[in-house]
Amino acid sequence: MSIGEYFNLLWTDYTLRTITLGTAVLGAICGMLGSFAVLRKQSLLGDAISHAALPGIAIAFLITGAKDSNILMLGALVSGLIGTFWIRGMITKTHLKTDTALGLILSLFFGFGMMLLTYIQKQPNANQAGLDKYLFGQAATLVESDVKVMIIVTGICLFVLLLFWKEFKILLFDADYTKTLGFNTRFIDILITFFIVLAIVLGLQTVGVVLMSALLLAPAAAARQWTNSLGLMVILAAIFGAFSGVLGTAISASQNNLSTGPVIVLVASVFVFVSFIFSPGRGLLFREIRFRKNRKDLQLKKTLQFMYGIVKTHDNISHPHAIRILNNFHGFTRGSLRKLEEKHWITLEGQQWALTNEGFKEAEDLYNQQSNNE
Repeated sequence: MSIGEYFNLLWTDYTLRTITLGTAVLGAICGMLGSFAVLRKQSLLGDAISHAALPGIAIAFLITGAKDSNILMLGALVSGLIGTFWIRGMITKTHLKTDTALGLILSLFFGFGMMLLTYIQKQPNANQAGLDKYLFGQAATLVESDVKVMIIVTGICLFVLLLFWKEFKILLFDADYTKTLGFNTRFIDILITFFIVLAIVLGLQTVGVVLMSALLLAPAAAARQWTNSLGLMVILAAIFGAFSGVLGTAISASQNNLSTGPVIVLVASVFVFVSFIFSPGRGLLFREIRFRKNRKDLQLKKTLQFMYGIVKTHDNISHPHAIRILNNFHGFTRGSLRKLEEKHWITLEGQQWALTNEGFKEAEDLYNQQSNNE
């Protein structure tokens, strides 16, 4: 099946429509909340939380004996929140750095979760089959009830973001100032963290424990390249995340033996790659263009300033003497002379040159600026 056929079937096939809608909603909410994780410099928090959720899934299954996705997600949410608060406690109560605390919790919870999964797989109960899908995700298992939960959570998240937008924004950029205004920074911080954990837990069934942090961070990292506005960044991250979900699902469905979760992450990575290169403000391509342009402008101004020095210190700037001096000036003056003439800073008549009034004024300003700096 081609991608074109996939989009034609999207409106009539229940399974395709459900999976696509689910991945689009998941990408959007992860993009929105991932923006806050990226700007708070908590990028590794998503990786730690997703791994910390694994024991909760296993324990929820051991307690209930059922593979109901809502129950398993509730267990993952509780386990993820416990891991998050352990990380916060280790950072605030000990001398450990953030990266150390994240690494410890990630390894501890993931190791414990893998041990529980191994134990469950060896039990003589056929019902335990399929729990390992939470490691790498399996979007095909999404049903309408799962998508409805995602939509409800996304709606609640949007409502809370709009309700506490000012508080979130102030806390994000100046926590000390937020305290002086009388806001409860602890509550706001916990609220942001809770929704990040919730978004990660929602994505475990689709993307899996291992790759979930990439879906949380990639759309936000791509959006950050295009704007300095928090509001626009959140919107762009949501759009990038939604498109990553839709395109990743389409590509995996159109090809045999392609897992949806990894493809979604790869598509999100393409958005990051394109943004890093082609974004006007921070992109590598435009940065290189600006660098080359500034270097050429600097060469022109250095040449003009040097010519100004010749004019000021020589009564006779006849062709042989002046051109000889210019040709010894770093070897780029021949091309620079033509560009200076295009800017109307000098006039060229045969082998003779002369500063125009405009060029003389520009050179004098440059000369004065250099004298003032010295």
